[in-house]
Order: sequence, then structure tokens, then C-alpha cells
Amino acid sequence: MVERAVSAGVSRILTVGLDEESNTEAVAIARKHDCVWAAVGRHPNSATGWDAAAEAALLDLASFEHVAAVGETGLDFYRDRASRKDQLAAFRSQIRIAAEVAKPLVIHMRSGESRQPDAVAESFELLTTEASGVDVVLHCFSAPPERVAEAVANGWFCSFAGNVTYPKAEGLREAARLVPDELILVETDAPFLAPQSRRGKPNEPALVSETAREVAAARGIAADAFDAQVEENARRVFGW
Repeated sequence: MVERAVSAGVSRILTVGLDEESNTEAVAIARKHDCVWAAVGRHPNSATGWDAAAEAALLDLASFEHVAAVGETGLDFYRDRASRKDQLAAFRSQIRIAAEVAKPLVIHMRSGESRQPDAVAESFELLTTEASGVDVVLHCFSAPPERVAEAVANGWFCSFAGNVTYPKAEGLREAARLVPDELILVETDAPFLAPQSRRGKPNEPALVSETAREVAAARGIAADAFDAQVEENARRVFGW
């Protein structure tokens, strides 16, 4: 998979841990491949039982040189796998960890079908009040276009995944048009959200080029220029 990504022109891969076991796996993979870096965190769906010991263990792991980011963390009200209390506790702890290790924070936000409670609104509020001075990456950007201005005002990076290529995703493409050059990223969210040409099949890092082409087209710029901008933004935020 790494070889296919490199062949497709991908120079850096961020592999993401979601809990203690996958965090350890992510760091091991990053140590094995020069082009791979790890993000370590406790996903909101895995936040049950978060406590001071979990915070201390994650702080230790986040300090490793092969780790480029903390997360995914955030709020998920779509799947009822962890209580709101535990999600908020893990979220707040990971904000503190990111600040202490001076690494960016990768945010997951997903509301329920009715958007009530609104995970995006609550995440924005918490980040605004508690994450000052922390570089924030809004992973798999899913906020309405009208929230882009708030994200930009806070200096948060907005990262778009394969679902921006779907025919009915005009709202996502509009959001992607509104993000300034210096704050935009693209990603896969592999193995999920494969771009339109591979929709319904497992996603992988090599396919990020299709997502990048779609976002470049939506922004009305050449694909090569957009690729260079995204690479520079990723280098700046992840420090690789």
C-alpha cells in the first residue's frame, strides 16, 4: 500500500490511531516506513473509560518523534458508542496533550441524523475556548459552508476527504472553495470514503490524488499548483 502511494506521487502518509492498540500499531508502522508518520489519540467512539491514566499514557506516546499529531479526537453523536461525558473528557485531555507536545490536533465531528445535538457546533465552541495556540486540523471536513469563515478566523486547517468527489456533495465542494490556500488539506480517511471512481470499495492513500483533482477543479486552479500548495500546508502543520 505504501509503494502504491509513492508510485501515485504521495510523499507523506499520516496513519491514525483510534485507541491504545491502534495507536501502538500506528507508531510501529511509522517507524518502519520513512514516508509514514503517526497520529495518536482516542477517537470519540472509543472514549469510554477515559481517565487520568489514559491521558498520561497518551501524553507519553504523543512525545515520540514518529508522531506528527494528536487525534483523532472530537465529538460523534451519530454512533452511540461512548457517552457524551466521556467524549468531552477525552476531547479536553487531548487538547491539553497537543498543547504540551506542541503538535497539531486532528478533529472528528459527526452529528446525528437530525443534527441535534450538533457535534460541529459543540466542537467549534470547545476548540475556540480551550485550544488557543494549538494547530487544529478539521479532519474529513463536514461542517456547512457557512462555518468555514469561523474555522478560517481561528486559523484551523480544513481537510477534505473522498466524499467531496460525490455527485451530491455540492455543499462540501462549496466549503472547499471558501477555504484560503494556506489552510486547505486533502486526505483519504482510508479505508473509508473512497473517491467516486472507487466508491464502495476500500480506500487507500494512493487514491488521494483523485480527491485533490476534484478540489482543485472546484477551486478553479491547476492540479499541479494545488498539489504543491497542499504539500506545503501539510509540511507546515505536521512538521515533516
